[in-house]
Amino acid sequence: MSGKRAIPVPLDRRAGNGRFIEIAGAQEHNLQNITARFPLGKFIAVTGVSGSGKSTLVNSILKKAIAQKLNRNSDKPGKFKKMTGIEHVDRLIDIDQSPIGRTPRSNPATYTGVFDDIRDLFAKTNEAKIRGYKKGRFSFNVKGGRCEACSGDGIIKIEMHFLPDVYVACEVCHGTRYNSETLEVHYKEKNIAQVLDMTVNDAVDFFQHIPKIARKLQTIKDVGLGYVTLGQPATTLSGGEAQRMKLASELHKRSTGKSFYILDEPTTGLHTEDIAKLLHVLERFVDDGNTVLVIEHNLDVIKTADHIIDLGPEGGVGGGTIIASGTPEEVAANPASYTGQYLKGKLEK
Repeated sequence: MSGKRAIPVPLDRRAGNGRFIEIAGAQEHNLQNITARFPLGKFIAVTGVSGSGKSTLVNSILKKAIAQKLNRNSDKPGKFKKMTGIEHVDRLIDIDQSPIGRTPRSNPATYTGVFDDIRDLFAKTNEAKIRGYKKGRFSFNVKGGRCEACSGDGIIKIEMHFLPDVYVACEVCHGTRYNSETLEVHYKEKNIAQVLDMTVNDAVDFFQHIPKIARKLQTIKDVGLGYVTLGQPATTLSGGEAQRMKLASELHKRSTGKSFYILDEPTTGLHTEDIAKLLHVLERFVDDGNTVLVIEHNLDVIKTADHIIDLGPEGGVGGGTIIASGTPEEVAANPASYTGQYLKGKLEK
């Protein structure tokens, strides 16, 4: 709040790879037959006042048009004449704030794939080998190692008829999800349930000598989710946390350098410190040669972009045209852009 810590303006802007995706003749909703060029290999921010046509251009047209070409997706894009440059992209990743899992069985460990590696590790312990336990023994989704009283949920649902259902901890396994035989197998003096109760920060230290596991856990820590426990039900994660968990799972995948990431207002509800962490992750994607596009109102994010496409000038029927496009400095120098006027003050600091 005092301004002692702030997100710095980058010293230089990325040049990109010289290629573009161009949408010509976009006229869905309030878009005024515009042509938009999205430079690849850059961090792009699409800006403008509410109702200026940002979501229509990016979500209704660009995203659906790319998905239709790459994934043979049947979702019809909004009205536009033609798209060029799609051959320079091989993957479209839409990172939104929808939940990473709809049931309490899904958690950060299962979503990022690190739970498979942890179960492999437990299956290789001497104790597990003596008992003949395989990897599946340490899953709470299949019979064998899980607690059968609660089917591996750790909680029991009590139906209340006229009131909302009540969930109570299973009195057989006391919420651990596993039966007593499975919990007798230890790795470094911890059983599988105790590992799931660890925060990501603790787990990074605990598994530091197992590179495959440590790498995946480090990505969750890098996006600012070190405080989350490995076994935390996905349904209890907020929209912003779910979005960052998706980023973490993307981080440990091998990059082709031809991916196109789209994020719609990723900084909503985030503290400045969290925004800085998020930007650091997004910049890692771009530094690998990929393209990241954000629809954004936050000036701290806009000022760090390599390229801005500013829509306006007003919302609704008064919007739908591209007022300015270029680097933040070029947009700030444009007197017709509302975004540029506010951005000028941020760039001068």
